[in-house]
Amino acid sequence: MLRRTPSSVLLALLCLLDPAIHAQSPMRSAVTSSAATPAELRATRAFNDAKRSPLQLNAFLVRMPKGADLHMHLSGSIYAETFIKDAAADGLCVNPKTLSFFKPSATTRSIPPQPVCGDGNVRAESAFKDQQLYDSLVDSFSMRSFVPSTGTSGHDQFFATFARFGGINKSHTGEWLDEVATRAAAQNEQYLEVMETPLFADVAKLVSHIEWPSTPVDPAQNRTGDATGTTREDLSHLRDTLLSSGLRDEVAADRKELDDALDARNKIENCGQPSARTACSVKIRFLYQVLRAFPPQQVFAQTLLAFEVASLDPRVVGINFVQPEDTYMAMSEYHRQMLMLDYLHSVYPNVHITLHAGEIAPGLVPPEGLRFHIREAIDLGHAERIGHGVDVMYEIDPEALLKEMADRHVMVEINLTSNDVILGVKTNLHSLPAYRAASVPVALSTDDEGVSRIDITHEYVRAATDFDLGYLDLKKMARTSLEHSFLPGASLWQQPDIFSRTVPACAGQPLGVANPSPKCLSFLQSSERAAEQWQLEHRYELFESNQK
Repeated sequence: MLRRTPSSVLLALLCLLDPAIHAQSPMRSAVTSSAATPAELRATRAFNDAKRSPLQLNAFLVRMPKGADLHMHLSGSIYAETFIKDAAADGLCVNPKTLSFFKPSATTRSIPPQPVCGDGNVRAESAFKDQQLYDSLVDSFSMRSFVPSTGTSGHDQFFATFARFGGINKSHTGEWLDEVATRAAAQNEQYLEVMETPLFADVAKLVSHIEWPSTPVDPAQNRTGDATGTTREDLSHLRDTLLSSGLRDEVAADRKELDDALDARNKIENCGQPSARTACSVKIRFLYQVLRAFPPQQVFAQTLLAFEVASLDPRVVGINFVQPEDTYMAMSEYHRQMLMLDYLHSVYPNVHITLHAGEIAPGLVPPEGLRFHIREAIDLGHAERIGHGVDVMYEIDPEALLKEMADRHVMVEINLTSNDVILGVKTNLHSLPAYRAASVPVALSTDDEGVSRIDITHEYVRAATDFDLGYLDLKKMARTSLEHSFLPGASLWQQPDIFSRTVPACAGQPLGVANPSPKCLSFLQSSERAAEQWQLEHRYELFESNQK
């Protein structure tokens, strides 16, 4: 398992794999003004020079410290080439017509046994000898080479990929964590909040015989569809029923699944050994994915399980609702699902919540479907962060909503490429400028870098070129990502989202210095979040000091 005590967190902070960490050089004071420092001015000049060429800009930004990626789905972050390799190892079959994997119904008696795939189908391992099949599978599992056609949009292709590469054994999860960590380390990222759905087949069985309560709610609260059975009394009774029926037994199973995945990742990367790979320096925590496009009984049961797991396991730092927001179940059940979250938040107030909300656009749903999702996610769902938030300007009284988000420091996870390929929302229709103008905190993230065939650097390049953002804009986004992480502990900064003055314990000394004062050291040991923020400042000092 990947567990760190406060002392080991600090050790990771002070012992970066960069050999230059112990080299002392002039650094910025930890109490800074809002004006750019000389080091930032040098980096800005280098950034502006690089911005003249997309390739040079990418080379500059790949080295720039980026803090965290707070919005990434594990299965969608894995590249198709990995899935093909894993499917071959698992003995899966391929349907050449649908270009999808499936498990064989039988295997041969040979040693080793081989899958029996049936007429017209082939073994997954055949792709290694058939380049056309290999290329077709990569295209099927991603947005590569995709061109919209009548009846098949980018939205359709994107979400269809997940079923096509399904069926691969969960034993590969550790390998997938290594893949995302290795990619993150190569781009100077340090922290990932990975969305993952533990196996929940037993939970689905548990609720199969439970009918949804029929007690009606106040019609004034019933904003969309049928919201019956969502009084506090109804939901409390349903929670008691599920817990007494064995739902808590699933908590141990889910935690064991995380144990196995993290142990496998550590072994692959040789973490804790002299031969440890750079990827070990990337901290990973999890967001429990709840599948919202299912009947309310199952959504409530899985959400309850997510809250139970997150309450007990520090590696699960929060929950999120996933699946396309425009599906019938997600749209018709949206209000009821927010009422579920409102109740469960009252029972588990310390569990963090981030929600996909506003990942819809005009034409994808009726106009009234664009009017309230972000507001309800915040006011009823208690979301501390919003994923996507593309439709904010179509919400009722968007200016008031933006002010509320800024005042409450509700951060928006910005996914530029997926907003483009899924929703067709490009620069002139994107909500990023509106959020920035309203002082709503924002940070860049990848969403599904494997399906989109991108990485976090690509998103930084896109933000710089499509929205003409400068070096200090991107640096603020990187700082914002760690400021709004769900890591435990106080922030390094005195005021939320104002990155000009540290807490008193760390004031009066260079930001990110490798040997902080005893008082600052004690503070960093007490806060995992602040320790990561201090490390980010150290990375910026190294990066900016190398600019001419």
